[in-house]
Amino acid sequence: MRQSGHADLPLHYGTVPPWLAKRMATLGRAITEAILVEYGKSVMIQRLSDPLWFQSLGAVMGMDWHSSGITTLVVGALKRAINPISRELGIYVCGGRGKHSRQTPAELMAIADKTGLDGEDLVRSSRLSAKVDNTALQDGFSIYLHSFFLTDEGEWSVVQQGMNGDTGYARRYHWHSEAFAAFLEEPHTSVIGVNQGTILNLTDKAAQPTKAGIMSLTDEKPDKIIKEAQRFVLMPRHHDVRAEDVDLKRLGSILALAHDTDLADFEELLLLKGVGPRTLQSLTLVSEVIYGTQSRFSDPARFSFAHGGKDGHPFPVPLTTYDETISLLRTAVDRAKIGHSDKIKAVKSLTKVAQSMEKAFQPNANFDAIVAREKADSHKYGGMTVFGPAKKPKQSTIQMRLF
Repeated sequence: MRQSGHADLPLHYGTVPPWLAKRMATLGRAITEAILVEYGKSVMIQRLSDPLWFQSLGAVMGMDWHSSGITTLVVGALKRAINPISRELGIYVCGGRGKHSRQTPAELMAIADKTGLDGEDLVRSSRLSAKVDNTALQDGFSIYLHSFFLTDEGEWSVVQQGMNGDTGYARRYHWHSEAFAAFLEEPHTSVIGVNQGTILNLTDKAAQPTKAGIMSLTDEKPDKIIKEAQRFVLMPRHHDVRAEDVDLKRLGSILALAHDTDLADFEELLLLKGVGPRTLQSLTLVSEVIYGTQSRFSDPARFSFAHGGKDGHPFPVPLTTYDETISLLRTAVDRAKIGHSDKIKAVKSLTKVAQSMEKAFQPNANFDAIVAREKADSHKYGGMTVFGPAKKPKQSTIQMRLF
């Protein structure tokens, strides 16, 4: 299945606090290594080219689940986490936002010197992907972030983001080197968004006669809507997480597994016995980011129930739980590297068990109570937002019932 696509996201500004940035990098490394242990480098590159998976990854890391800031912060976290051990992993991260995007060619040439890859060809791919989304596709978004993910075997994905100041949205573009035959022959799975007027799409096959003049068409006024297609994600403007943003059946089965289930009922989960319910909830969602199939990422907001969000939506980031999740996953990955795969299998089984429970799960929508409980309990788990630590509520009258 072709993975490339687009996502439209409300523009968000500001910086990520250091306490979250450090944890994002650590968790990003553990998730990457778990995927490499289980599936290999190619699958990691493919997943990065999937806009829904990328959004889910950002949400499980504690970023605001729908914002444009996910792109910058996830790219930055993976770059900090992966590049110091790139030789070991066989994966490299180049580029980033602003001045960092302009360093991509030099970074790619340096990687080519180390790996024997064709540096000139990689630089050409980087520049062409940016040129296509900024020039051949004139949709009102100007590219300001360009990142290039590469394996030591030459497979790559590009994640870049453009801004439309008039609409208040950013658009993220995803590419995968194995998903298209030519840069100017429909390299994306689709080009679609909220109708904002006419656009110019020179990657459409019908545009063949004009492709030779692509470089001179930057300022042309388009006169025709070219094409509608399927692979597009539009995130809502509202900042809070609402019931309509989440598959309640999926979320309910995860919460039931974490809070209502005796792990002794599942032999494959016995090695996780003793893990607290709140950490088990987070670990299950992290497990699904690693092991879930593509269809499981249609509701990225659900993954914010792992570690909340830095602005407090749906609840403050539970630092104690976050650190326990990292420690458990890090231990499981390290053991798997030396041939002891028991713990990593237990983490993988969380996805299987949650999905098995989901088949017969009948949710009674009590979404607001779930969020209220998480916020009320946040102080117990070191809850933190950009505004400071979560405080113990003066009086709690919340009656918690799992769906």
